[in-house]
Amino acid sequence: MTLIKSISGIRGTIGGVPGEGLSPLDVVKFTAAYCTWAKNNQTGKGKLRIVVGRDARISGKMVDSLVSGTLQGMGADIINIGLATTPTTELAVTAENADGGIILTASHNPKQWNALKLLNNKGEFLDDAAGKLVLSIAEEEDFYFAEVDDLGVETVKDYTKYHVQHVLDLDLVDVEAIRAAKFKVAVDAVNSVGGVAVPAMLKALGVVDVVEINCEPHGHFAHTPEPIPENLQETSAIIREKGVDIGFVVDPDVDRLAIINEDGSMFNEEYTLVAVADYVLGQTPGNTVSNLSSSRALRDITEKHNGKYAPSAVGEVNVTTLMKETGAVIGGEGNGGVIYPASHYGRDALVGIGLFLTHLAKSGKKCSELRAQYPNYFISKNKIELTPDIDVDAVLVAMKAKYQHEQVTDVDGVKIDFADEWVHLRKSNTEPIIRVYSEGKSMEKAEALAEKIMDEIKAIVAN
Repeated sequence: MTLIKSISGIRGTIGGVPGEGLSPLDVVKFTAAYCTWAKNNQTGKGKLRIVVGRDARISGKMVDSLVSGTLQGMGADIINIGLATTPTTELAVTAENADGGIILTASHNPKQWNALKLLNNKGEFLDDAAGKLVLSIAEEEDFYFAEVDDLGVETVKDYTKYHVQHVLDLDLVDVEAIRAAKFKVAVDAVNSVGGVAVPAMLKALGVVDVVEINCEPHGHFAHTPEPIPENLQETSAIIREKGVDIGFVVDPDVDRLAIINEDGSMFNEEYTLVAVADYVLGQTPGNTVSNLSSSRALRDITEKHNGKYAPSAVGEVNVTTLMKETGAVIGGEGNGGVIYPASHYGRDALVGIGLFLTHLAKSGKKCSELRAQYPNYFISKNKIELTPDIDVDAVLVAMKAKYQHEQVTDVDGVKIDFADEWVHLRKSNTEPIIRVYSEGKSMEKAEALAEKIMDEIKAIVAN
């Protein structure tokens, strides 16, 4: 059993001993801690109002009951939007003028996992200070439950249609162009809420022929839910066989978007953001942001449009913070996470689909042809396991010193930028591991760079 406590919430496997897995006691404790934090930060008067949404995983109803009951027990009113994507819940917080929100989803983790993801009153993830405060309140169990006359009440609403209309209303989403293109589109929703939201939005965009794959939202995931190539071989085969123009794959909470070309090849998850940014920057010139572990291709595309690219520390809240500071018009993460400020500051696969389909329709190209026009980079992801007695921070400092003559960024671990490649070294917060991500003009070059750097780390450790 596993329980991970972090500034963004609590995540764990269902069952087991309290404190070791995500047990009902843990759900209640962390919900009460979050509610206490929200009360202390409430800007308006009257009862606290919290939005609750969830993905379709098997434990969702059980966790929802615990969270909703605890919030009511703390005296908070709840707007329960039921099965809803993560970005839908984020939008609902602002639409309801609520004081915060809790999303019940373990994102791309397998079915035995669930999590409480915590939002502020802007529908955005808590920052570092707020997250640490919630963890502290939970540790001290410093909360007070409401008297019987002050219990909260629950209102049930559906926000999927609202989210769909929100995407259709974006200035850069051209419904007429998409309808005129007469695309045949497939969607693999891995048996979660994307099976409700994505087909509904595609039809609203004028896509008549939608091939639904794993769209029944029962939580028994048809394949490992992370939308990466090794998990999508059957989906790619269906797309080839059905004569589909483009395939979209989302994770269980629909904040990540992967694209499959008409020939069944992967567009590459890193390039979802690159393609959308190319379209957005062509219409609204400006700056971009992605995290340090994302492809250099976004920087290339940004500079092509005479904008400035800035890298952030890994983590959505770090990306959005830097986007606000630099006035970025588009940004996100290389895992298929598109963040479009004209919509909201959160990764949103529905927004990504609307913008990408518009881009594809206006280009007049096949999906594979559109991908071919972007610079090719390849990322290799590795890790080095170290013994607990090794000072990982000291190792990273030594690597930074070794490459001080190169472009080095240390806002999150150590990233070394070379002329045609880069390597990013990050330590794990939970185990003695250094993650080694490298990118080059070929997979062979990326892997060779990773091997070189890992050998150097081992040499430092040995000495």
